[in-house]
Amino acid sequence: MSGPSTFTMAALRNAAGADLGVSEWIEIDQARITAFAEATEDRQWIHVDPRRAADGPFGSTIAHGYLTLSLLPALMRQVFEITDAGVRINYGLNKVRFPSPVPVGSRIRARAAIVTVDEMPGGVQVVLATTIECEGSAKPACVAESIVRALA
Repeated sequence: MSGPSTFTMAALRNAAGADLGVSEWIEIDQARITAFAEATEDRQWIHVDPRRAADGPFGSTIAHGYLTLSLLPALMRQVFEITDAGVRINYGLNKVRFPSPVPVGSRIRARAAIVTVDEMPGGVQVVLATTIECEGSAKPACVAESIVRALA
C-alpha cells in the first residue's frame, strides 16, 4: 500500500466510481477476539473456547462478524482520506454481509471504491463499497456498503 487515496470535498463531488485501493493486512489473534467478546458480552464458544472450537465446524475459533466490521474505520483510514474535512462521521450502513469466517490467526484487509457522493448541508455524504478480504480465502469475510459524512 502506498498511502490513502486523498480527496478534497470539492474533488469528491466527481469521484463516484473511483477505486480507492487496499489497506495493509491486520492480524486477527485470539487476544483481539477475546477482548471483543468481553466488550460486547458475546462469549459464544466458537469465538472464545479454542479447545471446543477445534472440534467445531471451522477447526478453530473465529472472529465475530461484528469484530471484522468494527475494524472498517481503521482499515478505511488507510485507503481513503478527505484532506479538508473538519470532521468525518461514520453515518451508517446500507448493506452488510459476512460470506466467510475469519479464523484465529488470519489476516484481513479492506478493498474499497466510491459508489456515490451527494451534497448535504455543510459537506458531502459518500457511500463506499468495501470488501474485507481474509488472506487465503476465496470468499470475502465481509462486504459492506458504508456511509461517511464529511463536514467542513
